[in-house]
Parts: sequence; structure tokens; C-alpha cells
Amino acid sequence: MHQEKTNVMRLLDQRKVSYTPHFYACPDGAVDGRSVAALIGLPPERVFKTLVTRGASKQNYVFVIPVTGELDLKAAARAAGEKSIEMIRQAELLPLTGYVHGGCSPLGMKKQLKTFLDESARDLETMVVSAGKIGAQVELAPGDLAALARARFAPAAK
Repeated sequence: MHQEKTNVMRLLDQRKVSYTPHFYACPDGAVDGRSVAALIGLPPERVFKTLVTRGASKQNYVFVIPVTGELDLKAAARAAGEKSIEMIRQAELLPLTGYVHGGCSPLGMKKQLKTFLDESARDLETMVVSAGKIGAQVELAPGDLAALARARFAPAAK
């Protein structure tokens, strides 16, 4: 079945970054990360979610963590050099990033935000992140994602 490329895929093509697209059906809208892993036939440890946060300084940060975990707010604050970190409200996601909840990618956001990849990704051959819309994911090397998103590896998940 032919699927239309997302802006994230076009960005990867433009930068000549090797990736594998994965598409899945989601008639009811967003599905949780473990379900996405099952739908695309990959272990959930290789599928990552993109979380947008705000620090005590009011600066926004992006954390990319395994769908099997949750954001460790204390570790995230340490990584970002903040006193504290909290998740942004869902209503703020689209205006801030250009992405909807369930389709947020660390690549191609409206504005480049300081980004952190959970250190568990470092040893993976490939990892999977949203391709910028619900129903589409991209699989790529963690180093390529880090370079493109100007991200650094840090402990962020628990």
C-alpha cells in the first residue's frame, strides 16, 4: 500500500540520511507506543516517543524516550540544567511544535528545541520515532537522529 511521505521523511531524504519508513493503520486516531511497536512488528524497546517539556526557566525541551518507559523528571531536569521540568499541556503541543499528540517527531519541529535522546538508544543499531503524523514512523540510526536533531544522549527514562 502506497503511503505519502511526511515532512520528516522529506527532510531525511534531503539530508541523505538512511531510514526505513513504517506505516500502520489507526482508524481511531492515536495509539499508545507499545501498540505501535506491535503494529509495525518491532520490539517496543526500539520504539521511542517524543515528549515536549518546559523547565523552571520557561525554556522548552524535547526528550525522546522508549515507549516502554516514562520520563524521569528529575533526570530530565539534570540533563537540561534546570531546577525542575514538567510536561507541557497537550493544547500547547501543536502551536509550539507543529505536531499533534501521537504524531510528534523530534525532527522538523516549527522551532529547533534543545533535544535529548535517552541513553538507552545509544547502543541500538536502529531506533524508531514518529515520522510527524499518526500512522507513520521512521527507523534510523540513533547517531543520525542525534546529529539531525542536534540532540545529546542523557539518562531521561525510568
